[in-house]
Amino acid sequence: MVVAAVGMVLDGVRVLDVSTGIAGPYAAMLLADFGADVVKIEPPAGDPARSLPGFAVWNRNKRSVALDERSESGRRRLDEFLAGADVCIVSQPQTALVGSLLDPTRLSATYPHLVCTHMPPYTPTDVPWHGGAESHALLSAQAGPACRQASFDGGPVDMVFPVLLYVQAQWAAAATVAALIDRQRSGFGQVVSVSGIHGVVVSSVGQLCLVPTEPGLPTDVGPGGRHPCYTTYQGSDGRWLFMAALIPKFQANAFRVLGVGDLFADERIRGVPSRLVLPENRGWVRQLLSDAFRTRPRDEWLSLLEQGDCPAGPLGDRDCWLDHPQVLANGLRTELEDPDRGPVVMPGLPLVLTATPASIARAAPRLGQHTNTATPWPARPSPDGAPPLTSRGPLAGFSILNLGTILAGPYAGALLAEMGADVIKVEGPDGDPFREAGFVYNRGQRGLAIDLRSKAARDAFDAMLRRADALLDNSGLGVLERLQLDYPSLMRVNPTIVTMSIRGFGERGPMASRPAFDPVLQAMSGMMTAQGGDSDPVLFTIPVNDIAAGTLAVLGVCLGLFCRTTTGVGQRMWTSLVGCSAMMQSGELVRFAGRLPAQRGGRDFRGPTALDRFYQAGDGWLRVQAPDGARSRVADLLGSLDAPVIEDAELAAALGEALASKSVAEALAWLSAAAIPAAAARTGVDLIADPALTELELFATDHLKDGTPYYVPNRYARFSRTQEQTTFRAPGIGEHSREVLAEAGVSTDEIDVLIDAGVLKQGQPFVPAAIQNYR
Repeated sequence: MVVAAVGMVLDGVRVLDVSTGIAGPYAAMLLADFGADVVKIEPPAGDPARSLPGFAVWNRNKRSVALDERSESGRRRLDEFLAGADVCIVSQPQTALVGSLLDPTRLSATYPHLVCTHMPPYTPTDVPWHGGAESHALLSAQAGPACRQASFDGGPVDMVFPVLLYVQAQWAAAATVAALIDRQRSGFGQVVSVSGIHGVVVSSVGQLCLVPTEPGLPTDVGPGGRHPCYTTYQGSDGRWLFMAALIPKFQANAFRVLGVGDLFADERIRGVPSRLVLPENRGWVRQLLSDAFRTRPRDEWLSLLEQGDCPAGPLGDRDCWLDHPQVLANGLRTELEDPDRGPVVMPGLPLVLTATPASIARAAPRLGQHTNTATPWPARPSPDGAPPLTSRGPLAGFSILNLGTILAGPYAGALLAEMGADVIKVEGPDGDPFREAGFVYNRGQRGLAIDLRSKAARDAFDAMLRRADALLDNSGLGVLERLQLDYPSLMRVNPTIVTMSIRGFGERGPMASRPAFDPVLQAMSGMMTAQGGDSDPVLFTIPVNDIAAGTLAVLGVCLGLFCRTTTGVGQRMWTSLVGCSAMMQSGELVRFAGRLPAQRGGRDFRGPTALDRFYQAGDGWLRVQAPDGARSRVADLLGSLDAPVIEDAELAAALGEALASKSVAEALAWLSAAAIPAAAARTGVDLIADPALTELELFATDHLKDGTPYYVPNRYARFSRTQEQTTFRAPGIGEHSREVLAEAGVSTDEIDVLIDAGVLKQGQPFVPAAIQNYR
C-alpha cells in the first residue's frame, strides 16, 4: 500500500553548505535529494574537491554561489544567507573558525533558529595533522581503522574508498534532521557536531569494544578475515566467492553442502560454534573448506549453496556494478547532464520514502553558476525566550519498535536511542542469534521477547503499536506479510505509523527474495576486488554496507518523523544493502567521459604513491600524505635526491629508510616542520588513552561477567542543547517485557498468562562473557 504523495519531505528547508571536501557536501546532498533548497557557498577558487570525480555526485541538486568571505561585500552577503537559513553545514575545525562569521558558537548565538551542522576532519576543536585538511587516509590512521584491517602481514592497510567520510556524512544528515525535529517542538536550533572521529566510531563500533588488559585481536589472518565460515574461497576455475555463514544455522548448512561432515561434532570444536574462530582451529577449518571448494567451479558452488540455504555471492567488478540487473531494477542508477562533465552516470539514492520520495533533478553546478541569480532567503524570525537545555537527545518522546536482527536493524535502533528515542528491541523468546556477539549494536534499547505468531501475544503487541511512532525491521521480503506486520496491517492499528525496512537486495529485481549479508554485497559490488587489486580480494573489517544501511535507516526514520510532525502523514520507507553498496562507492562508481580510473589497491595496500602511503618508523607506523607540489620539498628533506627525475619507487625507498631511523613522534615532528601532513597509525587502545577523545565522551567503561573492565563506544555525536547523557547498555532477552507492556496498558494478569503460555519471556539484564569480533 502506498500513501498519497505530499511533496518532498524537506520542501521549504533552507540549507547553506559552506563545507568543502567529501563529508560535508555529501551530507548536504542527502538533504537536497529530499527537497531542501541547498546553496553551496564557495570561495572564488572553488571547493578544492571540484577536481575529484565524486564532486559530480556529492553536489548534485545544489546551487553554487561564489563569494570572498574576506571582503566586506562577501561577509555581508554570507550574513544575509545565514539569517534566512535553517541549516548551515561547516567543515573547518573550531580553532580555524574562531572570530569568523562561521564560528559555530557565534552562529548559534546570532541565529538561534539555526541548526549548525559542524563536520570537521577530526575532533570538533582541532586536527592533529599539518594543514588540517579533510583526509580519509590520515583519519583512518589516526583513529585506528587502518590498523584493524585484516591482512597478510598485520600492518596497516590503506582503504581505496573513503568509507569513514561517507558514514560521517550519512550520520550527520540524520543528526541534522533530528535537530530540525527538535526545532519544530522547541523553536530553537543548536550546534550538531559530527566530526571525523564520530564517523570512525559509528563506522567501527563493533571493533571498538576493547578489553585493555587483553592483547588485541591479531590482524595477520589474511585479507579474508579470521572467520573460516565468513570469508572468500576459490572454485576449481580460480574464480572467487564469498561465503557468509556467520551464524550456526548457515554454518551447518555449508558443511552439509560442501560434504565435509559435521564439524561441530569434531572434538576440537566440541559443539561450540565460536571455537571455529580460535587460532588453533581456524587454519585447519579454512584449509578443509578451501580444499572442498577447489573441487567444483565457483558458479556451481554458488548454486548449491543457494539451494542449501547458505548465503554466498560472487566476487564482482566494481566498474560493472551500476549495470547490474539488481541495481537497475531498484532504480539505483541515475544519469544527469553535467555542465562541466557532460553525461554523468552515478548511484541513485538508496532510501525510498513512499509518500515523500526523493528527486535527483539537477547536476552539480558550475563554480558560481548561481552567484548572480541566487538571492538570500528572507530572514527567519528569532524564537522568544532562552533556548531550553535537556539531558535527552533531540528525539526524546518518540517511541520506536525495532524488529531488526543481526546487525543493520539493531544498530539503527541503537543510533536512534543515542538521539533520545525510546527504542524497544522486539525479538522472539529465544533471542536474536547475533545478540551476544553483536551486543554493542543493541545498546540503548529496551528488550521485549515475544512470539508474534501467537494471537494473544500479538494483541499485546498491538497495544504497544498503537502508541508507537515508528517501526523498524530488516526482514526478508514476505516475512512481515506472514506475520501481518506489513504496512497495510500496521495502518489498521496505527494510521500514522512510520515504518522503515532494511532490505538485502531491494524490493524489486531477480534477487530481491534472496537473503543478503554485508560481505556478500561487498563481494558482488566490487569492493573486495578493488581493495585487493592484483592480489587476493579483501573483506573490509568494517561492515561497510551494514553500517551504511543502519545510518540511512536512521535518516529515513528521522525524515518520516519530520514529515509526520508537519503534515500528519505516516509512510512506509525502505533502504537496502544493494543500494548502500553503490552509494558507499559513489566517488568511485561515477562515470563520465575523461575521468581517471578509480584507485585500486593491492596486497596489504600501503597507499598509491611514495608521498601518499604508510611507512614504518622505528617504533610503529605512520601515514604520510604530502600535497601536490611537495616532491621537491621531500627531496630536499632527504638531501641527496634529484626531485624532477627520481622514480617513485626510489623516492619511497629513500623516505622509508629515513623514517625507519626515527621514532613515530620524531618522524611526525620532522615532517610537520617541512609542512608535510602525516599521522601516526594508532590502535583502539591508543584512542582510549587520548585526552582529546576522553573529553568527547567517546567511550564508556563497563564490566564482563567475571568483572573485567572493558570499554565500549559511548557518544556518537554532540548536540549543544539536547545532548543525550545516559550511559547505555544492551538489554537482556526480554529484560523489559513486563515494563513495556504495562506502559502500553496490558494488565499484569494478561502478562502472566502470556509468560505461562511461553509466548512472552521476562528476562534478566545482559552482561557479556567476552568481547567477540567475528571479522
